[in-house]
Amino acid sequence: MNPTPEPHPMKDRPTAYFWSGDDIRSRGVSDLVFFTCVDVPAPPLRLVADWQREISQRLCLAPGDVAQLPLARARMRWPDYARCVQATSEWTRSLGLHEVLATSDVALMACRGAKYHFDAAHYGGMAFCNIFLSEDRGLDLHFAATGLRIPLTRGTVVVFDTGQPHAVIARHSNGFDGADFPDEQDFNQIFLTWALPLDNTELGQLLGIGFDTDPSTAHLLDEEQLWVNGARASVCPATGRWREAD
Repeated sequence: MNPTPEPHPMKDRPTAYFWSGDDIRSRGVSDLVFFTCVDVPAPPLRLVADWQREISQRLCLAPGDVAQLPLARARMRWPDYARCVQATSEWTRSLGLHEVLATSDVALMACRGAKYHFDAAHYGGMAFCNIFLSEDRGLDLHFAATGLRIPLTRGTVVVFDTGQPHAVIARHSNGFDGADFPDEQDFNQIFLTWALPLDNTELGQLLGIGFDTDPSTAHLLDEEQLWVNGARASVCPATGRWREAD
């Protein structure tokens, strides 16, 4: 039986503490998610086969795992890489973000589903922009705080705050369950991800980020963290519910 995540109550508003230069600052976490589906070509079959070998032989992805693939090697076999980047960039510009994508770091990622997690402990000053490149595997990107589910198909592109708990789960499921990803079926999802700096004025305004919301706590910290209700927080990997960090 799959656990059923419930929307987080308003009192569970998280605060992210992130490096800004040599200082830790605080900020609110946006629950806004922007998404659409853009037209991008399917990756070449030989490139997909290369990704599958990398996933099975080196990464050995288990259900719920997310790992990085070598982008430089992929680009040599991927004539339409620039079209994928252009389609993503055109969409982000339509959101008013102009050139933020061109000045941000990009990585190629793979997942076999994804357990509920947030990324603000390592990317606290960032939002993510992801474009998914695989065909529809019957999986959804699910945001636990709001209940938003986005079906993952080729060309699905999203922008969201790294402090938002999220997962990639089976479309029929109400939470993450490793049994939904049997070995004999292909549930791998490949995606490009950009880490977008929230100090970009356009991005901060788009997501409605409030900065320096808790400077007294930020002054005491020496690493990036995410807190809920006055304590360092983690999330349940099966439901995405907030819980106190170990």
